[in-house]
Amino acid sequence: MSDKTRLFAELSYNGTGFHGWQVQPNAITVQEVLDKALSTILREEIETVGCGRTDTGVHAKQFYAHFDLSNPRPDLSGNPVFLSRLNSLLPPQIAVKQLLNMAPDAHARFDATLRSYEYHIHFQKDPFKQNLSWLLRDMPDIDPMNEAAALLLHYTDFSCFSKSNTQVFTNNCKISRAEWVNTRDGLVFHISADRFLRNMVRAIVGTLMMVGKGLLKPADIHDIIESKNRSNAGSSVPACGLYLTEVKYPYFAQ
Repeated sequence: MSDKTRLFAELSYNGTGFHGWQVQPNAITVQEVLDKALSTILREEIETVGCGRTDTGVHAKQFYAHFDLSNPRPDLSGNPVFLSRLNSLLPPQIAVKQLLNMAPDAHARFDATLRSYEYHIHFQKDPFKQNLSWLLRDMPDIDPMNEAAALLLHYTDFSCFSKSNTQVFTNNCKISRAEWVNTRDGLVFHISADRFLRNMVRAIVGTLMMVGKGLLKPADIHDIIESKNRSNAGSSVPACGLYLTEVKYPYFAQ
């Protein structure tokens, strides 16, 4: 029996000012800051494994990362005092919501069964939405955008929306929701799938915006997806409007 303690950290973060989640040289990332805070408070070297990657400037309302402790520490799960101490070491842009004791083989990335994103767009200048939503001048036509978005559910190979030269075994994803919703403040695109490719959501939004502007017809989505060619899809929209909003696991009641 392993003496290792594996914990899941549920966190949220404002991605502005960070070069995404994953540690990289010569750039400040969410993972690097979180690892440093955990290593400091736990007095051992901690390396977290995230539920996925978010790019520079992308936000997360819900994100999970797992990490291991060399000695059993069952007292950390659900401990508000420890959680408060940990959050005091983190910058205001990152908040750990809870720590959960997990089975030694539980995996934040590979065990996730569903991930959901939102993309936010607003149409009037608002200083409180700076870096948190994409400002557009003209409202696109949402009906053909939703008609085009519904077609995504009939496909699994999304090579046309993937960043080039990514090291993945497959470009297949199962999308279960893709929908634009009018809000009081603008538009929100909701999309859920079992997994996502690098830059996939921002490329999808950029392509659907072309439909909303009349530059593409909804049916053109068929040809774009079947081409498996990134250059046939629309440009990626800015990172500021993108949020990872939900990650589901089979062992959590959600």
